[in-house]
Amino acid sequence: MVTAPIETRDLCYEYNQRQILDRVSFSLHPGEILGILGPNGCGKTTLLKNLNKNLKPMKGCVLLEGNDLEGMHKKDIARHIASVPQTNEIRFAFTVREIVEMGRMPFQEALRGNSSEDERIVEEAMEQAGVSSMADRYINTMSGGERQRVIIARALAQSPEILLMDEPTLHLDINMQFEVLDLISSLARKRGLSVIIVSHDLPMVARYCDRMILIHDRKVFAEGAPEDILTPGNMRTVFNIDAEYGRDERGNPTVKLFGACRRP
Repeated sequence: MVTAPIETRDLCYEYNQRQILDRVSFSLHPGEILGILGPNGCGKTTLLKNLNKNLKPMKGCVLLEGNDLEGMHKKDIARHIASVPQTNEIRFAFTVREIVEMGRMPFQEALRGNSSEDERIVEEAMEQAGVSSMADRYINTMSGGERQRVIIARALAQSPEILLMDEPTLHLDINMQFEVLDLISSLARKRGLSVIIVSHDLPMVARYCDRMILIHDRKVFAEGAPEDILTPGNMRTVFNIDAEYGRDERGNPTVKLFGACRRP
C-alpha cells in the first residue's frame, strides 16, 4: 500500500472562537495536482497553512508520509514541502539569486555555504521559472508578476516532493500563467511532484487539476475529478454563479462562466 504524501484527518481550526475548518479529511495522491476551491473566507489558505505547520490544528492532524506533522521539526518538513504563498511582498534588497538560494537552506548545515550541487539546483530552478536573466536584479524593485516567478523558483530550489500553491497565478500575465502551470504539470508527470493548488480561477484549475475538493460551510462539500465536481449545481451552491464544465475549441477542459446567479 502506497502511503499518501500528505493527508488530513478530521482537521479542525478556529480563529477568535470562530470555526474556520470543521473535520476536514482528504489525502493527496502521489504525482497528482489537487485543486482546493471555495469562496473567499471559506478557509482554503488556513488549510494550506496547516499543511506545512504554519498553523496548528485545534483538533485532528496532518500526516506527512504517515508521520504526524506535530512531532516534526520545521526544517525536516521543509525538506519535503515547499510553498508558494498568496502574497509575495519582500521589502529587503535581496537579489533574485539570493532569494532562490534560500530554497536550499533546509538542506544546509549552519555556517556552511552553497555546495556545487546547491548551485546547480538553484540555476535549474531559475531557468525553469524563467528568471535566469533577472538573477542579479533586486527583488524589491520588481513587479508583482516578476516576484511571483522568483518565489516559484525558490520553491523549486527546495527540490520538494510536495508543492503547496496559494493563488499561484494571481499576479501573472496570462501567458506566464500557462507557462507556470505547464511547468508544474510537467514536474508532476515526470518527477512525481505532488501539488495542491488553491485558486479562484475555475477555467485554469479545470485545465490542470487531476482532482478537486470544494470547501463550503467549513467542510469538504465535494471531492473528485473536475468533470464530476464542477457541475452547474455545485458551482451554483458554492460560488453562486451560473457555469458549466466543458471543453474549449482545442479540446482542453475549461469552465464556461455565464454570470452570477439571480437571487430570489
